[in-house]
Order: sequence, then structure tokens, then C-alpha cells
Amino acid sequence: MITKYSILFLYFAILFLIGYFASKKIKDTKDYYVGGKKLGFWVVAFSARATGESAWLLLGLTGLGAMVGVSAFWAVFGEIIGVIISWFLMAERFKELSDKYRSITIPDYLVSRFKSRSNTLRIVAATALSLFVVIYVSAQIDATGSAFESFLGWDYFTGAIVGFIIVLAYVFTGGFVAVAWSDLFQGLVMLLGLILLPIVAYFSISSNVSISEELTKLDPSFLSIWGGGEFTLLDFFTILGFLSIGIGFMGSPQLFVRFMSIKDTAEIKKGRWVAIVFTLLTDSCAVLIGVYGRYLLTSIGQDPETILGNGAQNVLPLLVEHIMPLTLVGIYIAAVLSAIMSTIDSLLVVASSAISRDFYQQIFKPKKTEKELAKISKIITLILALLALMIAMIVAITIPGRTIFWFVIFGWSGIAATFCPTMILSLSWEKFNEKGAIASMITGFLSVPLFKFVFTNLEGVGEYFEKLGELAPSFLLALIVGIIVSFTTSRKSF
Repeated sequence: MITKYSILFLYFAILFLIGYFASKKIKDTKDYYVGGKKLGFWVVAFSARATGESAWLLLGLTGLGAMVGVSAFWAVFGEIIGVIISWFLMAERFKELSDKYRSITIPDYLVSRFKSRSNTLRIVAATALSLFVVIYVSAQIDATGSAFESFLGWDYFTGAIVGFIIVLAYVFTGGFVAVAWSDLFQGLVMLLGLILLPIVAYFSISSNVSISEELTKLDPSFLSIWGGGEFTLLDFFTILGFLSIGIGFMGSPQLFVRFMSIKDTAEIKKGRWVAIVFTLLTDSCAVLIGVYGRYLLTSIGQDPETILGNGAQNVLPLLVEHIMPLTLVGIYIAAVLSAIMSTIDSLLVVASSAISRDFYQQIFKPKKTEKELAKISKIITLILALLALMIAMIVAITIPGRTIFWFVIFGWSGIAATFCPTMILSLSWEKFNEKGAIASMITGFLSVPLFKFVFTNLEGVGEYFEKLGELAPSFLLALIVGIIVSFTTSRKSF
């Protein structure tokens, strides 16, 4: 146990050092929110990927691999598609426009792109971002508590609060610079940990054993890419749901603010390959960890959730304890916390910027100095973090059967459905206008809870919407509404 704590102490010490040195570089809000727009491709690529993956990768996707087998690779495929589209087709255009408009937040960019004369777009964007960020951060805090509980045997609530305090400390001091550099460090920890574990698991299995035969005995559909013996309509909707997870990479503010922060478009061309390789390796290894964990930790006839936890989300910590030497267990605790904290810190900075700059400064107090605004940003960061912590505690008490995978996905879907259709259309269609953007964002914002809680309970079709998830239909509806409203309102203007 001393070894585990020693490694964790070293890990947190590095994070605090990053926050301390980053704080020395903070001179104004541009530095605090986007690192002064001078970061290199390694930092930005790792930061974007570490933020995009979160607890969903190490606890959620590994659990999905343990529950459904190789069909979980559809989620990997969906993520890779999303990363390719964002880095190859959207990033350079967005960087050029955001630099041209001198934007330091996503609402800044949207207001300039549509030459807004009112504050409606800024209010809608900042409100939606703040609300779903709090939900998303609460899911990450929930995962922090589960991680400490699984690895160290701590009380769940103690673990959640400790993780919360650590993240808040270095975000509070260093802003985006601390976030980006800590994400590079944490991304490396995640990458190495995820690659190593399935390799060790594979070689821990006797060469006389047919892994595929044993897995088929555990679950006849486990090795089917379609998720079942016969391909059904329900399987089709399940696959679409997995694929649609990648939509969130095509415009979510916490990821696209990284493109604002990068030095120039030449760095984007280098960073795209780092991002793609990172995604391919980490996500594929996460699924494999789930597959090997199912084989090594469960027996024929057992319900995997009784051994591996809700949604099998404890498969990674249990597998680490089962096959890894004690000295490495602490590193894996750090890897899990890296995935979680790299997302929490990024989201808090993005949300605080939306409220302090887009609400407070741009709408109510335009004459506030940079120094005053920086102080207000830190206060807002603290308030948002406390709200997220409160929601995480309430959810933990009221919904003990929740899974990290779908808790995270709900927050991810809310941000993605609200912003991705608008971001895609704003970068690719000149006739897309402010009214279309507002309509699209409101539609995406409202559709996520509608498809999550209403359509899934409809008789006859509810199970299909449950498998599909809320992101794909919400995204599609918001995209269509944005196009229709832009067409109709532009015609009226002639």
C-alpha cells in the first residue's frame, strides 16, 4: 500500500508543479483561456485526446469490451472517424477564422462569424455550455470516487472529494496552460498504461488454451462483430449508437478550444497524426483490456456484473490487481485519474470562460479590466466545480446502479448535440446564419433529455432508441433545423 501511495504522491506533485510554473505564464485572459495561442502540436494533440477520452475510456470502454466483446470496436471506429473529420476537415478552417476574429472562446467565434447584433446567440451558447459541462464534470467526479474505491479501498465519497480538490488546485492557479501541459503528461501515462496491460494479460494466459473458444463458452456472441448470432434491427441500432460517439469530436467546445490555442495551421497538420494514432492505440487497447479481463476474471455461467461491477466498469482495476506487480498498480491508479482529471480541468476552464467572458464581461460589464476578469473567472471555476460535486454526490446516492459509461455519455451528448451541428455548418456553409445557429443549438440542447428520457419509454420503439442513444438523433435533428431555419430566414431578408 505504501508503494501505491508513493507513486500517487509523485504523480500529484508533478501536476502541482505544472500548475505552479504555468501560473507564471498567465498575464491576461487570453493566456488563461487559450494559452496565449502559442502551443505546439504535441501539447495540443495530447491535450485534445486526453480531454476527449476521460473516464469513459479507462473505466467505461474497458467495461463495454468486457460486456459485449469485440462489437465494442464499433465505438473505436466511430471515435477514429470523428477525430479524422475534426482534424482534417475542420481544424484548419476554424483556426484561421478564430484567429481572424481574435476569438478566445467558442461563443466569441460564433458571435463574430454571424456578425451578431444582439446577445441572444452568446447567451444561448454560454447557457448550454455551462449546464452540460456541470453534468459532464459531475460524471467525471463520480468516476474519481469509483477509481479510489476500486484501487485503494477508500470510501467512494472521500475519493470523489479528494480528486475534486486536486484538479481544482492546479486549474485554479494555471488556467489553460496548466491544463494543456498536464494533459500532455497525463496523456502519456494513459497511453503507456493502456498499451502495456493487454500485452501482459495476453502473455499471462497459457499457450495451451484457445482464448477464442473459452470466450465463446462465456458468451456465444462475444466474438461477433455484429453483437449477436443473427444480425437484427436491434443490433443495427446498437452499432449506430456506438458509431455516433465520434460525433462529439466534430465541434465540442472543450476540444475545439485546443485548435484556438495552437500556434498555427502548420502545427495542426503535424498534430492530426498524433491524435489519430493516440486514439487508435488507446481505444483498441481499452476494448482488449475488457476482453482479456472477462476471460481472466469470470467463469462460465457467471453474471459478469457481479464480479466486474455495474457495466463491468471495474474490469481494469481488477485486472491490474490480478496480473500486475504491486509497483505498477500505483501507476495504473495514476492512469485512471489522468483520464478523469484531464477532462475535468478542461471542462472547468471552458465553462468558466463562457460565464465570465461571454456572460459577465461581454453582456454586462464590458469595461472590466483583464485583471478583474481573471479573478472573477477563478471564482466562477470554483462555483461550477462545487455544483458538479454536489450533482455527483446526489446521483451516487439516488442511482446506485448507474454506469460510468452512460453517465459520461449523457453529458458528452448534451455538449455535442448543442454545438457540433452549429460548428460544422458554420465552417462549411456560407449561408448558415445566426437564426439558424440559435435554432440548431436550442434544438440540440432540448433533444438530448427528450431522446434520453421520453423516447426510450415509448412502447414498441423505446428499446431501439435506448440502443441508439441520445446523441445521434439529437445531432441529426439539430442539423436539419439549423439548415431549414437558415434557408427560410435568408429568403425573408431579400
